[in-house]
Amino acid sequence: MDTIDVSNLNRQFLFRASDVGRPKAEVASEFVSERIDDQSLQITAHCCKIQDMPLDFYRGFDAVVCGLDSVEARRWINATLVSFSYEEDNTIIPLIDGGTEGFRGQSRVIIPSFTSCYECTLDMISPKTTYPVCTIANTPRLPEHCIEWASVMQWPKAHPGIKFDSDDPEHVLWMYNTAKLRAQQFNISGVTRQLTLGVVKNIIPAIASTNAIIAASCCNEAFKLITNSNPILDNYMMYSGDDSIFTYTYRHSKKANCPVCGDSYKVVRAQKWWSLSDFIEDLKEMQEVQMKNPSISSASKPLFMVSPPSLYEATKSNLSKNLDTLVHSGTELVVTDPSLPIALKIVVKFI
Repeated sequence: MDTIDVSNLNRQFLFRASDVGRPKAEVASEFVSERIDDQSLQITAHCCKIQDMPLDFYRGFDAVVCGLDSVEARRWINATLVSFSYEEDNTIIPLIDGGTEGFRGQSRVIIPSFTSCYECTLDMISPKTTYPVCTIANTPRLPEHCIEWASVMQWPKAHPGIKFDSDDPEHVLWMYNTAKLRAQQFNISGVTRQLTLGVVKNIIPAIASTNAIIAASCCNEAFKLITNSNPILDNYMMYSGDDSIFTYTYRHSKKANCPVCGDSYKVVRAQKWWSLSDFIEDLKEMQEVQMKNPSISSASKPLFMVSPPSLYEATKSNLSKNLDTLVHSGTELVVTDPSLPIALKIVVKFI
């Protein structure tokens, strides 16, 4: 659903300056079609979120290659393809996933129900860097502290009721200038427009060579899968180019308590004095869960439901209640998130 920006041109090789502003999917399909010049080749561009396509759309593929830029989107397509493998006709559609972070990257081949899936590896994803409020408010030492101060503390004061838009040049310029003034007050150097954008959008700069290596790895695996010409990657490759050149391949084990491909419950430990709201916040911070807005229910009743509005109104009073008044130790709960097609089965153990 993305469009081409000038900043894409140095590392995304299908695009040219004349393409700026056009949908990436359309330009990519045109470029490849013209380069290969084969009338039998058909490429269809879709400019939308992957979640907007009907499930039958994905059932028509022999393999899916992911070059997605968010964990949420990867989790969605992974859960969708794994769910096909458990249907009556046992449709197996391999998922080839690649991603880069600066000079580092990874590629993997997921065979639904046979190998570990993307959800099994959630705890390997680096958590977002956060800074203590007292540091950014009183004793900033890094340029990132100044940018966070401008974003978290100053933007709401200067623009009440207006959400910061990292794609709006005027918003970004205000953030950059505000952070730069803050840095000058504390003799901190290094606040740049690019760093400002990176902090507020949580962006790690892309390196063209890393992108090319990971893209080549994904293409190799797609070719091997479709032609059966060589053994496929089994099933995870890590690439590091920031300290010499190094790759490491290994088989990532399936997790029995994976909410997508596993068949057992995940045990979550909680303090008896926690409120339901405390418990939900703890779930949101767990690296292997990563749910943004979870709803929780037991076998007998919903404990808290984000939607629909009627259920939210009926259950929001539970948020302030002690957890041990709502469930017993050993109770099985189901946790869902509106943005994900999965249900996490957990068992609560009080400590």
